[in-house]
Amino acid sequence: MYDSMKGSTHSLAPPEIAEMAIPEDERVWVPQAPGVWFRPLLLNTMAGQWCNLLRVRKSGVLSKHLHPAPVVGYVIKGRWHYLEHDWVAETGSFVFEPPGEIHTLTVPEDCEEMITFFNIQGCMYYVDEDNKHTGFEDVFTKIDMCRRHYEEVGLGASYLDQFIR
Repeated sequence: MYDSMKGSTHSLAPPEIAEMAIPEDERVWVPQAPGVWFRPLLLNTMAGQWCNLLRVRKSGVLSKHLHPAPVVGYVIKGRWHYLEHDWVAETGSFVFEPPGEIHTLTVPEDCEEMITFFNIQGCMYYVDEDNKHTGFEDVFTKIDMCRRHYEEVGLGASYLDQFIR
């Protein structure tokens, strides 16, 4: 992973732009796991791509996974790291994940909330402690999760249509 902002005190985007991406309506956040949500921004079914905000309000290991294609991200708030690396992605950091690398996303105990923008191509393969495949997510599983959630919270399944390309 390359962090182009490491050691820098400036941000790539003004705070007001990052704040606009964070919805006021909590129903827009789709639950993914206890203490973990995502907000879809783009669900590209033609290219198998999705862009979202990942919000975490818990500490510890979120997942051990890999991607078959490169992933880029931008930390809007908080910080996190991968157990396999010695860097920390902090507010204002741009991150790059090379394809095929297994990494374990972890949020430190003193971070109350982490929000990161991710652009993911292909899918995300989850693995266990022995690096054996345990599940996956792709643009279509994300669509299914969103439709169910938006229907349940009263936004309606069609609310998701604005994000599908």
